[in-house]
Amino acid sequence: MGDADTRVATSPLFVDERTDGPGVVRFSESDPAAPFYRLLSKLRSPLAMRDMMIAPVRACYRGEGVTIDPAELPPSAAALYPQVSVSTLAIPSDAGQIRCECFAPPGKGPKPMMLYAHGGGFVVGRSEDTAYVTSRIAAENDVIVVSVNYRWAPEWPFPAGLDDCVAALRWMREAGGDIGGDASRIMVSGDSAGGNLAAALPLRVHQERISILAAVLFCPLTDFHFEKFQSFERLAPTGVVIDAAFMGFLRGAYLAKSENWRHPWASPALSDLSEYPQTLLISGTADPLVDDNRAFAEKLTAAGVEVAHFIGEAMPHGFCFFPGVFSETDAAFAAVAGVVAKALQS
Repeated sequence: MGDADTRVATSPLFVDERTDGPGVVRFSESDPAAPFYRLLSKLRSPLAMRDMMIAPVRACYRGEGVTIDPAELPPSAAALYPQVSVSTLAIPSDAGQIRCECFAPPGKGPKPMMLYAHGGGFVVGRSEDTAYVTSRIAAENDVIVVSVNYRWAPEWPFPAGLDDCVAALRWMREAGGDIGGDASRIMVSGDSAGGNLAAALPLRVHQERISILAAVLFCPLTDFHFEKFQSFERLAPTGVVIDAAFMGFLRGAYLAKSENWRHPWASPALSDLSEYPQTLLISGTADPLVDDNRAFAEKLTAAGVEVAHFIGEAMPHGFCFFPGVFSETDAAFAAVAGVVAKALQS
C-alpha cells in the first residue's frame, strides 16, 4: 500500500477541520439502494452508524455539559512551565495547512526538535490536550516540541493522519531553523494513538533518509491485532480510560479494512525494525496495551535496537497526562530525559 490519495484543500480550513474526507458518507442516486438511504436520512441523523457513534465520543471527550470547580483541576501547563513559549504554526501539505503548536524553551538555538502526536484513538484530540506533556518535555530537555493536529478518522482513514505527521516532519527537516530548531537532531514522540503514529514515522520516512534520533512512546498501540495480548483480554472488557468497545470502534474507523491491520505503517510491531532508532516505551501494568508494549520492546531488542521500557506498577493508560496525580509520572519523565540526553550524545 502506498501513500493515500490526497486532495488539495479548497478551503482555508486547517486539515484537522476538514470534513470532506473519503470516509464521509455519500451515496449515488444511481445506487439501487438510494431510495432506502433517502428514507433513512429522514428518519435519523447522522445517516451512517460510524457518524452516529463518533459524535458522542467527541462531545464527551471535549467535556461538553461537564462543570467542575477549577480548584479541583491540576495546574495548567502554562502555570507550571511559564518559561516555555507556545506559538501556532501553519505547516503546508498537499492536503492543506496543518495546525501545529510549537513549544519552545528559552534561550537561543539551534535546539533539538521533537515531533509530538497527541492521542485520542485517531478520532478525537488536539495538541492542547497534551500541553502538559509537551511543555514538560520542552522545559526539562531543552528541545523544541512541534505538536501536530492531524486529520481524524473516520472522515479521514489511514494513512491520512500519518501523512500529516510526515508532512510536519519534512517541514521540520527543511524549515525547522525558522523556529530555532536543529534539523540534524530530530526525535519523535506521541501518546496512545499518537504513539502509534510516532512509532510508524521512522518506518514511513526511512527511504527519505530523514534521520530520527529517538522515539519516545507513551502507551502506544503498536499492533492492531490487540486481542492476542493477555493484558488486553484481561483488562479491556472492563477498562476505564480505554476499553474493548472503543478499541474495536477506532480500529474500524481508522483502518477501514482488515487488510490494513497488518500494514507496517499501522502495526509497526509487524515491520522490519532493524534500522529503528533507540526507543523508550512508557506503560502501566493496568493498561490493556501493556503486553503490546512489552512485545514491541522484545522485538526491538531482537532487532538489535537499543530500547528502554518504563512500566509503572498499577498505572492506567495515559497515567502521565496530568501533573501531581501519580509519583510515577516524575519517574517516567526522568526516563524520558535519560533517553533524550543519550540520543543527543550519540
